[in-house]
Amino acid sequence: MKTNTERHETEGVADDSGATVFARHVLEIMENIEYRLCESGEDLENIFRLRYNSYLAVGMIGPNDTRMIVDTYDDMQNAFNYGVFYDGNLVSTIRLQHVTAEFPRSPSVTVFGDVLEPRLAAGETFIDPGRLAADLEWSSTLRVLPYITSRLAMLASQYFNVSACLQAIKAEHAAFYRRVHAAEPLVQARDYPGLTCPVDLWQSPCPLMWEQGMKRFAFFRSTPMEERLLFTKSGAGYRAPLTVLPTAKYLSCAA
Repeated sequence: MKTNTERHETEGVADDSGATVFARHVLEIMENIEYRLCESGEDLENIFRLRYNSYLAVGMIGPNDTRMIVDTYDDMQNAFNYGVFYDGNLVSTIRLQHVTAEFPRSPSVTVFGDVLEPRLAAGETFIDPGRLAADLEWSSTLRVLPYITSRLAMLASQYFNVSACLQAIKAEHAAFYRRVHAAEPLVQARDYPGLTCPVDLWQSPCPLMWEQGMKRFAFFRSTPMEERLLFTKSGAGYRAPLTVLPTAKYLSCAA
C-alpha cells in the first residue's frame, strides 16, 4: 500500500503523452466503470444498503432494523442519487444536490445555514455532495474509487455552473479535497444529522475547482453529452438512461 507521499508523487509523474501515470491508471479502470442515476426501485434500495454497510463499518452510525440509510433529502427535486458500477458490481454511491434560491434545502444548508443562506439570498448556487459511500471489499481493491466517485461532483459543478462545490467532511478527509478539488475551509466541526461524528464545512470555488482538476487529472474531463445524460432526470416523456459511460478517455486521447 502506498503512503500519502508516494501517492502524491505518482499523481504528478507524467508519461510521454503528457498525462500523469496515475491519470492513465484511473482511465484504464474507468473502461469498466458505469454511472447510474438511480430514481426508484431496487437501484435505490441497493444504494441505501450500501450507505448503511459502509457507514456502520467505520462507526459513523449505529445499527438500525432496516439496514438502510434513507433521509428526506433523497426525495427532493434537487437531489441526484448515483450508483457507481465496476464490471456490473455496485462499488460506490454519492448523492448530489443542486442548491439554489429556488431549491435551497440540502444537508449542508441545514447544518451551516448561518453561513450559506445569506450567500443563496445573494444569488450564489452550490453543489452539495453527500452520502458518499463505498463497498468495503471493492474499495480495498479499487483504491481510486474516491476519485472516480467524486468526479460526479466535479462534473455537476461545471454543468450547473455553480459558485462552489460544498464538502461537509470529517477532518481526516480534508487533505484529499484540498489536493484534488482545490477545497478551502469554511466552518469547523458541527454535528451532522444521523451521524455519530462531527463534520467540517469546506468549499471548492468554481470555476477554479474544475479548471484545476481537469488540467491536472485527465479522468475528470467529460463531454457535454455525458454531462447532459448524467444530470437530466426522467420526466415529461423523457426516460433517463440506465447507465452512463465516462467519456474522459476520448478527450484524453484527443488532447
